Amino acid sequence: MTLTKSDKLELTKAEMQDYGYQVVDAIVAHFDTQNEKFPVATASRSEMDILFQQDAPEHPSNATEVLHFVLENVMTKSNIVTHPRSYSFVPGPSNYISAMSDTLATGFNIFSGGWAASPAAAELEIVTMNWLLKLFGLPIKKGGGIFTSGGSMANLTALVTARNIKCGQDFSKAVIYLSDQAHSSNIKAIHILGFKKEQIRMIPTDMEFKFSVNKLKNAIAKDKLEGLQPFCLIASSGTTNTGTVDSLNELAAICKKEKLWFHIDAAYGGAAILAKNGKKLLQGIEKADSITVDPHKWFFQPYEIGCLLVRNHKWLSGTFTEKPEYLRDIEGNESEINFYDHGIELTRRFRALKFYMSIKTFGLKAFRKAIDYNIYLAEQLEDFLRKSDKWEVVSPANLAIINFRYNPIAENWSEKQLDKINQKISKKVVASREALLVTTILNRQVVLRMCLINPRTTMNDIKSTILLCEKFAAE
Repeated sequence: MTLTKSDKLELTKAEMQDYGYQVVDAIVAHFDTQNEKFPVATASRSEMDILFQQDAPEHPSNATEVLHFVLENVMTKSNIVTHPRSYSFVPGPSNYISAMSDTLATGFNIFSGGWAASPAAAELEIVTMNWLLKLFGLPIKKGGGIFTSGGSMANLTALVTARNIKCGQDFSKAVIYLSDQAHSSNIKAIHILGFKKEQIRMIPTDMEFKFSVNKLKNAIAKDKLEGLQPFCLIASSGTTNTGTVDSLNELAAICKKEKLWFHIDAAYGGAAILAKNGKKLLQGIEKADSITVDPHKWFFQPYEIGCLLVRNHKWLSGTFTEKPEYLRDIEGNESEINFYDHGIELTRRFRALKFYMSIKTFGLKAFRKAIDYNIYLAEQLEDFLRKSDKWEVVSPANLAIINFRYNPIAENWSEKQLDKINQKISKKVVASREALLVTTILNRQVVLRMCLINPRTTMNDIKSTILLCEKFAAE
Protein backbone atom coordinates (compact mmCIF):
# COMPACT_ATOMS: atom_id res chain seq x y z
CA MET A 1 0.00 0.00 0.00
CA THR A 2 1.32 3.43 -0.94
CA LEU A 3 0.11 6.88 0.13
CA THR A 4 -0.16 9.93 -2.10
CA LYS A 5 0.96 13.38 -0.93
CA SER A 6 -2.65 14.21 -0.12
CA ASP A 7 -3.06 10.97 1.86
CA LYS A 8 -0.04 11.99 3.94
CA LEU A 9 -1.81 15.28 4.75
CA GLU A 10 1.01 17.23 3.09
CA LEU A 11 1.46 20.18 0.75
CA THR A 12 4.42 21.05 -1.42
CA LYS A 13 6.86 23.71 -0.25
CA ALA A 14 5.40 26.23 -2.71
CA GLU A 15 1.84 25.41 -1.63
CA MET A 16 2.78 25.80 2.05
CA GLN A 17 4.42 29.17 1.41
CA ASP A 18 1.48 30.46 -0.62
CA TYR A 19 -1.02 29.27 1.99
CA GLY A 20 1.04 30.64 4.86
CA TYR A 21 1.35 34.07 3.23
CA GLN A 22 -2.42 34.18 2.81
CA VAL A 23 -2.97 33.37 6.49
CA VAL A 24 -0.42 35.96 7.67
CA ASP A 25 -1.86 38.57 5.30
CA ALA A 26 -5.33 37.93 6.73
CA ILE A 27 -4.10 38.32 10.32
CA VAL A 28 -2.18 41.51 9.48
CA ALA A 29 -5.24 42.93 7.71
CA HIS A 30 -7.34 42.14 10.76
CA PHE A 31 -4.93 43.89 13.14
CA ASP A 32 -4.73 46.85 10.77
CA THR A 33 -8.48 47.30 10.19
CA GLN A 34 -10.17 45.93 13.32
CA ASN A 35 -11.01 49.40 14.65
CA GLU A 36 -13.12 50.03 11.53
CA LYS A 37 -15.21 46.87 12.00
CA PHE A 38 -18.18 46.20 14.25
CA PRO A 39 -17.03 44.61 17.53
CA VAL A 40 -20.22 42.56 17.89
CA ALA A 41 -21.23 39.56 15.78
CA THR A 42 -24.81 38.32 15.91
CA ALA A 43 -26.25 35.12 14.47
CA SER A 44 -28.89 32.57 15.43
CA ARG A 45 -28.29 28.84 15.78
CA SER A 46 -30.46 28.18 12.72
CA GLU A 47 -28.41 30.65 10.65
CA MET A 48 -25.20 28.96 11.73
CA ASP A 49 -26.62 25.49 11.03
CA ILE A 50 -27.57 26.52 7.49
CA LEU A 51 -24.09 27.91 6.90
CA PHE A 52 -21.97 25.12 8.38
CA GLN A 53 -23.88 21.89 8.99
CA GLN A 54 -22.84 19.10 6.62
CA ASP A 55 -21.39 15.61 6.79
CA ALA A 56 -17.63 15.28 6.99
CA PRO A 57 -16.42 15.27 3.35
CA GLU A 58 -14.83 12.09 2.05
CA HIS A 59 -12.91 13.81 -0.73
CA PRO A 60 -10.52 16.80 -0.65
CA SER A 61 -11.35 20.44 -1.35
CA ASN A 62 -9.14 23.25 -2.60
CA ALA A 63 -7.16 24.55 0.41
CA THR A 64 -7.46 28.21 -0.60
CA GLU A 65 -11.21 27.90 -1.08
CA VAL A 66 -11.58 26.40 2.40
CA LEU A 67 -9.44 29.19 3.86
CA HIS A 68 -11.48 31.92 2.17
CA PHE A 69 -14.72 30.31 3.34
CA VAL A 70 -13.43 30.36 6.93
CA LEU A 71 -12.20 33.96 6.69
CA GLU A 72 -15.52 35.13 5.26
CA ASN A 73 -17.87 33.12 7.45
CA VAL A 74 -16.14 32.12 10.70
CA MET A 75 -13.96 35.10 11.51
CA THR A 76 -16.76 37.55 10.67
CA LYS A 77 -19.23 35.70 12.93
CA SER A 78 -17.19 36.10 16.10
CA ASN A 79 -16.98 39.09 18.43
CA ILE A 80 -13.78 41.11 18.09
CA VAL A 81 -12.59 41.06 21.71
CA THR A 82 -9.55 43.12 20.68
CA HIS A 83 -11.80 45.95 19.43
CA PRO A 84 -11.52 49.31 21.25
CA ARG A 85 -15.29 49.33 21.86
CA SER A 86 -15.40 45.82 23.30
CA TYR A 87 -16.03 46.80 26.93
CA SER A 88 -17.75 43.78 28.41
CA PHE A 89 -16.73 40.71 30.36
CA VAL A 90 -12.91 40.90 30.27
CA PRO A 91 -11.70 41.88 26.79
CA GLY A 92 -8.65 40.19 25.25
CA PRO A 93 -6.54 42.97 23.73
CA SER A 94 -3.77 40.61 22.53
CA ASN A 95 -0.73 41.67 20.48
CA TYR A 96 0.71 40.68 17.12
CA ILE A 97 4.04 39.32 18.39
CA SER A 98 2.26 36.85 20.66
CA ALA A 99 -0.12 35.85 17.88
CA MET A 100 2.83 34.99 15.66
CA SER A 101 4.53 33.23 18.58
CA ASP A 102 1.52 30.96 18.88
CA THR A 103 1.82 30.27 15.16
CA LEU A 104 5.44 29.20 15.69
CA ALA A 105 4.58 26.99 18.65
CA THR A 106 1.75 25.35 16.71
CA GLY A 107 3.68 25.11 13.46
CA PHE A 108 6.59 23.30 15.11
CA ASN A 109 4.03 21.34 17.18
CA ILE A 110 6.14 21.56 20.32
CA PHE A 111 5.07 19.35 23.21
CA SER A 112 5.57 21.32 26.40
CA GLY A 113 4.83 18.61 28.94
CA GLY A 114 8.26 17.29 29.83
CA TRP A 115 11.93 18.24 29.72
CA ALA A 116 12.98 15.36 27.46
CA ALA A 117 10.45 16.36 24.79
CA SER A 118 11.60 20.00 24.71
CA PRO A 119 14.28 21.30 27.09
CA ALA A 120 13.99 24.80 25.59
CA ALA A 121 10.21 24.94 26.09
CA ALA A 122 10.57 23.80 29.70
CA GLU A 123 13.38 26.29 30.32
CA LEU A 124 11.36 29.20 28.90
CA GLU A 125 8.47 28.27 31.18
CA ILE A 126 10.89 28.28 34.13
CA VAL A 127 12.34 31.65 33.04
CA THR A 128 8.99 33.37 32.50
CA MET A 129 7.62 31.84 35.70
CA ASN A 130 10.57 33.38 37.56
CA TRP A 131 9.76 36.76 36.01
CA LEU A 132 6.25 36.49 37.45
CA LEU A 133 7.40 35.17 40.83
CA LYS A 134 9.68 38.21 41.15
CA LEU A 135 6.90 40.62 40.13
CA PHE A 136 4.56 39.26 42.79
CA GLY A 137 7.17 38.97 45.53
CA LEU A 138 7.18 35.19 45.84
CA PRO A 139 10.49 33.37 46.45
CA ILE A 140 12.22 32.53 43.15
CA LYS A 141 14.44 29.70 44.40
CA LYS A 142 11.70 27.91 46.29
CA GLY A 143 8.63 29.11 44.43
CA GLY A 144 7.23 27.80 41.19
CA GLY A 145 4.21 27.66 38.97
CA ILE A 146 2.70 26.50 35.73
CA PHE A 147 1.00 27.97 32.67
CA THR A 148 -2.56 26.73 32.21
CA SER A 149 -5.33 27.22 29.68
CA GLY A 150 -6.80 30.03 31.76
CA GLY A 151 -7.82 31.22 35.20
CA SER A 152 -10.39 28.44 35.63
CA MET A 153 -7.75 25.73 35.28
CA ALA A 154 -5.29 27.72 37.42
CA ASN A 155 -7.86 28.04 40.23
CA LEU A 156 -8.71 24.34 39.99
CA THR A 157 -5.01 23.42 40.14
CA ALA A 158 -4.52 25.68 43.17
CA LEU A 159 -7.44 24.14 45.07
CA VAL A 160 -6.39 20.57 44.28
CA THR A 161 -2.96 21.46 45.71
CA ALA A 162 -4.43 23.19 48.76
CA ARG A 163 -6.66 20.21 49.53
CA ASN A 164 -3.76 17.80 49.22
CA ILE A 165 -1.38 19.84 51.40
CA LYS A 166 -3.91 20.80 54.09
CA CYS A 167 -6.28 17.83 54.17
CA GLY A 168 -4.55 14.83 52.70
CA GLN A 169 -6.94 12.03 51.70
CA ASP A 170 -9.74 12.94 54.12
CA PHE A 171 -11.49 16.23 53.42
CA SER A 172 -14.91 15.27 54.79
CA LYS A 173 -14.83 18.03 57.44
CA ALA A 174 -12.89 20.61 55.41
CA VAL A 175 -14.39 24.07 54.92
CA ILE A 176 -13.45 26.63 52.28
CA TYR A 177 -14.16 30.38 52.41
CA LEU A 178 -14.72 32.89 49.59
CA SER A 179 -16.68 36.08 49.07
CA ASP A 180 -19.90 36.63 47.14
CA GLN A 181 -17.81 38.51 44.54
CA ALA A 182 -15.38 35.63 43.92
CA HIS A 183 -15.19 34.44 40.33
CA SER A 184 -17.55 31.62 39.37
CA SER A 185 -14.61 29.43 38.29
CA ASN A 186 -13.74 29.00 41.97
CA ILE A 187 -17.21 27.63 42.75
CA LYS A 188 -16.96 25.32 39.75
CA ALA A 189 -13.55 24.09 40.93
CA ILE A 190 -14.87 23.44 44.43
CA HIS A 191 -17.72 21.35 43.04
CA ILE A 192 -15.37 19.44 40.71
CA LEU A 193 -13.23 18.54 43.74
CA GLY A 194 -16.19 16.87 45.41
CA PHE A 195 -16.91 19.34 48.21
CA LYS A 196 -20.50 19.39 49.41
CA LYS A 197 -22.58 22.56 49.52
CA GLU A 198 -22.37 22.63 53.33
CA GLN A 199 -18.55 22.77 53.14
CA ILE A 200 -18.59 26.10 51.26
CA ARG A 201 -18.84 29.44 53.06
CA MET A 202 -19.86 32.30 50.80
CA ILE A 203 -19.01 35.39 52.87
CA PRO A 204 -20.91 38.61 52.06
CA THR A 205 -18.89 41.63 50.94
CA ASP A 206 -19.04 45.11 52.45
CA MET A 207 -20.23 48.34 50.83
CA GLU A 208 -17.00 48.52 48.81
CA PHE A 209 -17.54 44.93 47.56
CA LYS A 210 -14.58 43.72 49.62
CA PHE A 211 -14.40 40.49 51.64
CA SER A 212 -16.02 41.22 55.02
CA VAL A 213 -13.22 40.43 57.46
CA ASN A 214 -15.44 40.44 60.53
CA LYS A 215 -18.01 38.08 59.01
CA LEU A 216 -15.16 35.81 57.90
CA LYS A 217 -13.76 35.64 61.45
CA ASN A 218 -17.21 34.79 62.82
CA ALA A 219 -17.69 32.02 60.25
CA ILE A 220 -14.30 30.45 61.02
CA ALA A 221 -14.92 30.56 64.77
CA LYS A 222 -18.34 28.93 64.36
CA ASP A 223 -16.96 26.17 62.14
CA LYS A 224 -14.16 25.35 64.59
CA LEU A 225 -16.66 25.12 67.46
CA GLU A 226 -18.64 22.63 65.40
CA GLY A 227 -15.56 20.44 64.93
CA LEU A 228 -15.05 21.29 61.27
CA GLN A 229 -11.69 21.95 59.55
CA PRO A 230 -11.24 25.40 58.00
CA PHE A 231 -8.53 24.83 55.40
CA CYS A 232 -8.61 27.40 52.58
CA LEU A 233 -9.53 31.01 51.89
CA ILE A 234 -9.93 32.45 48.37
CA ALA A 235 -9.38 36.20 48.09
CA SER A 236 -9.81 38.34 44.99
CA SER A 237 -7.32 40.76 43.53
CA GLY A 238 -9.48 42.53 41.01
CA THR A 239 -13.01 41.09 41.05
CA THR A 240 -14.66 40.66 37.66
CA ASN A 241 -17.70 42.75 38.62
CA THR A 242 -16.01 45.82 40.07
CA GLY A 243 -12.21 45.40 39.91
CA THR A 244 -12.12 45.44 43.73
CA VAL A 245 -9.05 44.18 45.57
CA ASP A 246 -9.78 42.50 48.91
CA SER A 247 -7.90 43.57 52.06
CA LEU A 248 -5.09 41.13 51.39
CA ASN A 249 -2.91 41.93 54.41
CA GLU A 250 -5.81 41.43 56.83
CA LEU A 251 -6.84 38.19 55.14
CA ALA A 252 -3.23 36.98 55.13
CA ALA A 253 -3.03 37.55 58.90
CA ILE A 254 -6.20 35.50 59.44
CA CYS A 255 -4.85 32.69 57.26
CA LYS A 256 -1.57 32.64 59.17
CA LYS A 257 -3.33 32.55 62.53
CA GLU A 258 -5.87 29.90 61.51
CA LYS A 259 -3.40 27.88 59.38
CA LEU A 260 -5.50 28.32 56.23
CA TRP A 261 -4.21 28.00 52.67
CA PHE A 262 -4.26 31.55 51.26
CA HIS A 263 -5.19 31.55 47.56
CA ILE A 264 -5.51 34.84 45.71
CA ASP A 265 -7.46 34.89 42.47
CA ALA A 266 -5.70 37.70 40.63
CA ALA A 267 -6.71 36.42 37.20
CA TYR A 268 -8.02 39.86 36.30
CA GLY A 269 -6.20 42.36 38.48
CA GLY A 270 -2.79 40.76 38.95
CA ALA A 271 -1.22 42.65 36.05
CA ALA A 272 -1.84 45.90 37.93
CA ILE A 273 1.34 45.03 39.85
CA LEU A 274 3.06 46.77 36.92
CA ALA A 275 1.11 50.02 37.39
CA LYS A 276 2.48 53.13 39.10
CA ASN A 277 0.59 52.43 42.31
CA GLY A 278 0.29 48.70 41.64
CA LYS A 279 2.25 47.41 44.62
CA LYS A 280 0.25 49.66 46.91
CA LEU A 281 -3.04 48.48 45.39
CA LEU A 282 -2.04 44.83 45.74
CA GLN A 283 -0.34 45.02 49.15
CA GLY A 284 -0.30 41.59 50.73
CA ILE A 285 -0.35 39.57 47.52
CA GLU A 286 3.21 38.45 48.28
CA LYS A 287 1.87 36.61 51.36
CA ALA A 288 -0.24 34.20 49.32
CA ASP A 289 0.38 30.47 49.16
CA SER A 290 -0.89 30.50 45.59
CA ILE A 291 -1.84 33.15 43.04
CA THR A 292 -3.83 32.87 39.83
CA VAL A 293 -2.88 35.30 37.05
CA ASP A 294 -4.32 35.41 33.53
CA PRO A 295 -1.81 36.75 30.97
CA HIS A 296 -4.52 36.56 28.28
CA LYS A 297 -6.30 39.36 30.10
CA TRP A 298 -4.29 42.39 31.21
CA PHE A 299 -0.89 41.12 30.11
CA PHE A 300 -2.22 41.48 26.55
CA GLN A 301 -1.70 37.88 25.44
CA PRO A 302 -3.97 36.00 23.00
CA TYR A 303 -6.05 33.10 24.28
CA GLU A 304 -5.19 30.86 25.90
CA ILE A 305 -2.69 31.37 28.72
CA GLY A 306 -3.47 31.37 32.42
CA CYS A 307 -0.93 30.95 35.20
CA LEU A 308 -0.69 29.56 38.71
CA LEU A 309 2.13 30.70 41.01
CA VAL A 310 2.93 28.93 44.29
CA ARG A 311 5.21 29.72 47.20
CA ASN A 312 6.80 26.25 47.10
CA HIS A 313 7.13 24.35 43.81
CA LYS A 314 7.28 21.03 45.69
CA TRP A 315 3.61 21.50 46.58
CA LEU A 316 2.77 21.04 42.91
CA SER A 317 5.04 18.09 42.21
CA GLY A 318 3.94 16.46 45.48
CA THR A 319 0.31 16.78 44.39
CA PHE A 320 0.41 15.87 40.71
CA THR A 321 3.38 13.55 40.12
CA GLU A 322 2.51 10.11 38.79
CA LYS A 323 5.04 7.47 37.66
CA PRO A 324 3.52 5.42 34.84
CA GLU A 325 5.80 2.86 33.24
CA TYR A 326 5.59 4.53 29.82
CA LEU A 327 7.26 7.70 31.19
CA ARG A 328 10.03 6.00 33.18
CA ASP A 329 12.77 6.72 30.62
CA ILE A 330 12.22 10.48 30.56
CA GLU A 331 12.14 11.47 34.22
CA GLY A 332 15.49 13.32 34.14
CA ASN A 333 17.00 14.85 37.27
CA GLU A 334 15.35 17.15 39.80
CA SER A 335 16.45 20.36 38.10
CA GLU A 336 14.89 19.27 34.80
CA ILE A 337 11.27 20.12 35.44
CA ASN A 338 8.54 18.03 33.82
CA PHE A 339 5.58 20.36 33.88
CA TYR A 340 3.15 17.47 33.52
CA ASP A 341 4.16 16.75 37.15
CA HIS A 342 3.13 20.26 38.21
CA GLY A 343 -0.46 20.27 37.01
CA ILE A 344 -3.43 18.41 35.61
CA GLU A 345 -2.45 18.24 31.94
CA LEU A 346 -0.01 15.73 30.49
CA THR A 347 -0.37 17.07 26.94
CA ARG A 348 0.46 20.77 26.99
CA ARG A 349 0.96 23.35 24.26
CA PHE A 350 3.95 25.72 24.39
CA ARG A 351 2.18 28.64 26.11
CA ALA A 352 5.33 30.22 27.54
CA LEU A 353 6.64 31.20 24.10
CA LYS A 354 4.21 34.04 23.42
CA PHE A 355 4.69 35.51 26.89
CA TYR A 356 8.48 35.29 26.52
CA MET A 357 8.63 36.75 23.00
CA SER A 358 6.27 39.65 23.68
CA ILE A 359 8.03 40.68 26.90
CA LYS A 360 11.42 40.41 25.19
CA THR A 361 10.18 42.41 22.16
CA PHE A 362 8.29 45.24 23.86
CA GLY A 363 9.87 45.28 27.33
CA LEU A 364 8.03 45.59 30.63
CA LYS A 365 8.00 49.39 30.32
CA ALA A 366 5.52 49.22 27.43
CA PHE A 367 3.26 46.92 29.44
CA ARG A 368 3.48 49.27 32.45
CA LYS A 369 2.51 52.29 30.35
CA ALA A 370 -0.42 50.46 28.75
CA ILE A 371 -1.78 49.38 32.15
CA ASP A 372 -1.32 52.90 33.60
CA TYR A 373 -3.23 54.27 30.60
CA ASN A 374 -6.11 51.82 31.13
CA ILE A 375 -6.47 52.81 34.79
CA TYR A 376 -6.32 56.50 33.84
CA LEU A 377 -8.99 55.99 31.15
CA ALA A 378 -11.47 54.49 33.62
CA GLU A 379 -10.83 57.36 36.05
CA GLN A 380 -11.45 59.85 33.24
CA LEU A 381 -14.74 58.13 32.45
CA GLU A 382 -15.78 58.29 36.09
CA ASP A 383 -15.08 62.02 36.15
CA PHE A 384 -17.05 62.47 32.91
CA LEU A 385 -20.08 60.57 34.25
CA ARG A 386 -20.10 62.40 37.59
CA LYS A 387 -20.28 65.74 35.76
CA SER A 388 -23.35 64.59 33.85
CA ASP A 389 -26.92 64.95 35.16
CA LYS A 390 -27.95 61.80 33.30
CA TRP A 391 -25.65 59.19 34.78
CA GLU A 392 -25.04 57.67 38.21
CA VAL A 393 -21.78 55.96 39.16
CA VAL A 394 -22.68 52.82 41.10
CA SER A 395 -19.15 51.46 41.58
CA PRO A 396 -16.19 53.81 41.02
CA ALA A 397 -13.24 53.12 38.75
CA ASN A 398 -11.23 50.23 40.18
CA LEU A 399 -8.41 48.69 38.15
CA ALA A 400 -9.95 49.94 34.89
CA ILE A 401 -13.48 48.67 35.67
CA ILE A 402 -16.41 51.00 36.32
CA ASN A 403 -20.15 50.40 36.83
CA PHE A 404 -22.81 53.03 36.15
CA ARG A 405 -26.43 53.43 35.15
CA TYR A 406 -28.66 55.86 33.31
CA ASN A 407 -30.55 57.79 36.01
CA PRO A 408 -31.32 61.41 34.99
CA ILE A 409 -31.80 63.86 37.84
CA ALA A 410 -34.82 65.36 36.04
CA GLU A 411 -36.70 62.06 36.21
CA ASN A 412 -38.14 60.30 39.22
CA TRP A 413 -38.07 56.70 38.08
CA SER A 414 -38.52 53.73 40.36
CA GLU A 415 -35.79 51.11 40.80
CA LYS A 416 -37.80 48.73 38.64
CA GLN A 417 -38.05 51.31 35.84
CA LEU A 418 -34.32 52.09 36.06
CA ASP A 419 -33.47 48.40 35.81
CA LYS A 420 -35.67 48.02 32.75
CA ILE A 421 -34.27 51.13 31.03
CA ASN A 422 -30.63 50.19 31.60
CA GLN A 423 -31.25 46.62 30.43
CA LYS A 424 -32.85 47.96 27.25
CA ILE A 425 -29.96 50.37 26.68
CA SER A 426 -27.55 47.45 26.77
CA LYS A 427 -29.67 45.32 24.43
CA LYS A 428 -29.99 48.13 21.91
CA VAL A 429 -26.27 48.95 21.99
CA VAL A 430 -25.34 45.31 21.41
CA ALA A 431 -28.00 44.97 18.68
CA SER A 432 -26.52 48.02 16.93
CA ARG A 433 -23.18 46.14 16.89
CA GLU A 434 -21.43 49.47 17.56
CA ALA A 435 -20.15 48.35 20.97
CA LEU A 436 -20.19 45.37 23.30
CA LEU A 437 -21.70 46.77 26.50
CA VAL A 438 -23.63 44.42 28.78
CA THR A 439 -25.01 44.62 32.30
CA THR A 440 -24.29 43.12 35.68
CA ILE A 441 -26.08 43.28 39.05
CA LEU A 442 -24.72 45.35 41.94
CA ASN A 443 -26.69 46.16 45.10
CA ARG A 444 -29.68 44.51 43.39
CA GLN A 445 -29.50 47.12 40.62
CA VAL A 446 -29.04 46.50 36.90
CA VAL A 447 -25.94 48.47 35.92
CA LEU A 448 -23.81 48.96 32.83
CA ARG A 449 -20.23 47.79 33.23
CA MET A 450 -17.14 48.87 31.31
CA CYS A 451 -13.83 47.02 31.50
CA LEU A 452 -11.23 49.26 29.87
CA ILE A 453 -8.08 47.18 29.57
CA ASN A 454 -7.56 47.75 25.84
CA PRO A 455 -4.73 50.21 25.10
CA ARG A 456 -6.38 50.92 21.73
CA THR A 457 -9.50 52.34 23.41
CA THR A 458 -9.68 56.14 23.50
CA MET A 459 -11.86 58.59 25.38
CA ASN A 460 -13.51 59.38 22.05
CA ASP A 461 -14.53 55.72 21.74
CA ILE A 462 -16.06 55.86 25.20
CA LYS A 463 -17.85 59.18 24.72
CA SER A 464 -19.35 58.03 21.42
CA THR A 465 -20.66 54.92 23.21
CA ILE A 466 -22.15 57.01 26.04
CA LEU A 467 -23.88 59.22 23.44
CA LEU A 468 -25.24 56.07 21.80
CA CYS A 469 -26.60 54.96 25.18
CA GLU A 470 -28.27 58.34 25.70
CA LYS A 471 -29.81 58.15 22.23
CA PHE A 472 -31.35 54.75 22.97
CA ALA A 473 -32.47 55.92 26.43
CA ALA A 474 -34.29 58.87 24.86
CA GLU A 475 -36.13 56.50 22.55
